[in-house]
Amino acid sequence: MAIQHLNCNLMELKFSDGTGEDQVDSKEMKFSGYGAVFGNVDSYGDAIQKGAFRETLKEIKKTGIWPSLLLQHGGWSGTAEDMTPIGIISDMGEDDTGLKLDAILADIERGRDAYTLMKMSPRPAISGLSIGYIPVEWKRNDNPSQGEAYRTLTKIKLMEVSLVTFPANTEARVLSVKSGLNIKVAERALRDAGFSRSESKAILAHGFKSLDQCDAEVMDELAAHLKRNIAIFSN
Repeated sequence: MAIQHLNCNLMELKFSDGTGEDQVDSKEMKFSGYGAVFGNVDSYGDAIQKGAFRETLKEIKKTGIWPSLLLQHGGWSGTAEDMTPIGIISDMGEDDTGLKLDAILADIERGRDAYTLMKMSPRPAISGLSIGYIPVEWKRNDNPSQGEAYRTLTKIKLMEVSLVTFPANTEARVLSVKSGLNIKVAERALRDAGFSRSESKAILAHGFKSLDQCDAEVMDELAAHLKRNIAIFSN
């Protein structure tokens, strides 16, 4: 049976400076959200019932083989490059809302491009998530009333999750997009604090200890100034 698709929207984009409980590696570009929302009827007339992913999630944990993370479902041409994943799904499970997942974009050109598009302001250029799946079991409603599903999916084999431009399901959304400290933002903040370009690069690579002379009081003042600048330049 051919792989079918269910699309979802982005909801919120957040930039993390790598501090606090959500600290991430500075080289990672992460996002999280819902690949599907239970009970919501998409533009194709399908709805997904809670528990539909239960078996496929068990299989993933048993085999260690995870769904692929793609861009635009691999495109229309389906070339080798198009079908190459742009990252990995790091965690996934059902909650009361739907299929929630965490993902990490790869540090490759298409991964960086996707992340940049998702993080654009005042709105993301890519605003959707979509799942590629094989329907295993479902219930049909040949005469659905307005707002009712033509088909309710009760068991699904999940094959891939994609970032997409044109979503069909408007209720399942990405919750956040995270990265570690943006190097360009940090360098700009350091330059604004009075450091030269070479000094800024040295600090980012080795910390303030790379400076020849810097006492504790000056270091604390510089760190506070740097944090303020990063907050300004990141917004």
